[in-house]
Amino acid sequence: MIARFALGAMWLLRLLPRTALAMVGNAFGLVLYVLAVERRMVCDTNLERCFPLMGASERRRLVREHFRFVGRSLLERGILWWSARDRIERLIEVRNLDHLTKAQSAGPVILLAPHFVGLDAGYSRLTCLFDLTSLYAKQKSELMNRALLGGRIRFGDQRLFSRQEGIRPALTAMKQGRPLYYLPDMDYGSRDAVFVEFFGNPAATITGLARIARTAGARVVPCVTAMHPGGQGYELRFYPAWDNFPSDDVVADTRRMNAFIEERVREMPAQYFWTHKRFKTRPPGEAKWY
Repeated sequence: MIARFALGAMWLLRLLPRTALAMVGNAFGLVLYVLAVERRMVCDTNLERCFPLMGASERRRLVREHFRFVGRSLLERGILWWSARDRIERLIEVRNLDHLTKAQSAGPVILLAPHFVGLDAGYSRLTCLFDLTSLYAKQKSELMNRALLGGRIRFGDQRLFSRQEGIRPALTAMKQGRPLYYLPDMDYGSRDAVFVEFFGNPAATITGLARIARTAGARVVPCVTAMHPGGQGYELRFYPAWDNFPSDDVVADTRRMNAFIEERVREMPAQYFWTHKRFKTRPPGEAKWY
């Protein structure tokens, strides 16, 4: 019932003008800030650990700003899932696309897409340009799962696979010329992970980026989607393909990935996915954070 109501609200609200929808999204984010107490505490803990010199009042302001961005991104998925293609193309500006096309001319490509609030918008915009492959997490609600999948495969011939299916189907899709839209910056536990620094803290980080790049002979092209304030849309920005990646040191490669993401977070700290328990897995003997 909750999922049906949420999807219905998203479907209706997408009909609003962009600035009006942004205002509703900001308000919705503040409601989440008040009600989602556990996630608010997770967000505050992450920021306190990652920005130890930041004062409590500034941290609270940043947490509220983050929730406003989250609220907007959730409601604006209605545009991504049901609005016309040309509206999506107008909503999301693409910059430095030549970095991707140049890398594609040399073989398989992995798109490194860190967890910023504009992540889904960037993916939807890319599906207007290319056939992609990616992994997704199954939703608890089957109705929400169908909506999510339907929204992500609307254009072109997209190949999405659940994490339970593993990486092999995505590798096959990469061999067919599809870039892999890859999101490796979450705490998935200690399996296939190493502890490397993220904002000065040991963070369990999966080594998949380097391992997949080596297996597929793929180049890594980072892409980051930023949300503009005031309902002014999004910007999907590509960065040059990484040279000398992967190296012979998977730990160094994983540290390089975290360092790149950290640089982007410092550019727009309110838009990183701080409500995720990024430091849930701790080194042996270290107390839990959450």
